Amino acid sequence: MQQQVILVTGASSGFGAMSARALADAGHVVYASMRETAGRNAPQVDAVRAHAVERGVQLLPLELDVQSQASCDAAIARILAEQGRLDTIVHNAGHMVFGPAEAFTPEQYAQLFDVNVLGTQRVNRAALPHLRERRHGLLLWVGSSSTRGGTPPYLAPYFAAKAAMDAVAVSYAGELAPWGIDTTILVPGAFTKGTNHFAHSGKPADAATLAQWQGGPTTGLEAQILEGLARCEPPDADPASVARAVVDIVATPHGRRPLRVHVDPSQDGAEVVNVVADRIRAEFLRRIGLDALLAPASN
Repeated sequence: MQQQVILVTGASSGFGAMSARALADAGHVVYASMRETAGRNAPQVDAVRAHAVERGVQLLPLELDVQSQASCDAAIARILAEQGRLDTIVHNAGHMVFGPAEAFTPEQYAQLFDVNVLGTQRVNRAALPHLRERRHGLLLWVGSSSTRGGTPPYLAPYFAAKAAMDAVAVSYAGELAPWGIDTTILVPGAFTKGTNHFAHSGKPADAATLAQWQGGPTTGLEAQILEGLARCEPPDADPASVARAVVDIVATPHGRRPLRVHVDPSQDGAEVVNVVADRIRAEFLRRIGLDALLAPASN
């Protein structure tokens, strides 16, 4: 295995924390990035360092706020100063909200897009000049089956942001291929256990509108949604399977990585739809003479 220098965004918890540790355990140099490393996330920084010492691996905490271009620039600069290169970016940072769409303010929608979509753009603008100069690298986007699967209500801002991120990732895949940079979109399903996604999800800011939705014909709908999602999830569903998929994608040779990898124990249908959508994209690129963009250029 060739050791890589890897940045994982949003590595304080959930898929990000699991993936950063799994990649380090696999022998890579991994920067587990998060915001507020000296404040709210100080315990997570301690946990990162403890894992590195306990396992004898290169897992390094890194301050990175995807909502700040200056923070993204500084984080990438530190990695390059310490390692001399960056090979892979795992775009994992994100935030979930749960509640009726109407009760979220426009500002809340904007904030979700800022974290889940614009955050990836800030990191890319900081890192891609280096990856393009080397004509080598991997962008691994942690998406969501919600972009095309059997989506339940009460997750509109999050689903919309994830769908936008997916569209950005697909466009980047074609644009970066001539530069020899790989793209894979990892598509996890709705894991209701083993992560804090639902427990830590944001709530609507418009309390008056939210109260209206908690009565009338939608009384109890929130509980129905959560219970229904939990029933669809098999008992052996393991969120660590997402981290294992990240490790496998990184280990796959350059140019052989698939555009998408699904990890969805509940099988909400996203994989079925994505197969068709990605095939149509490939066919259209061939029709307009851009089939060379379907795979990264060889070094």
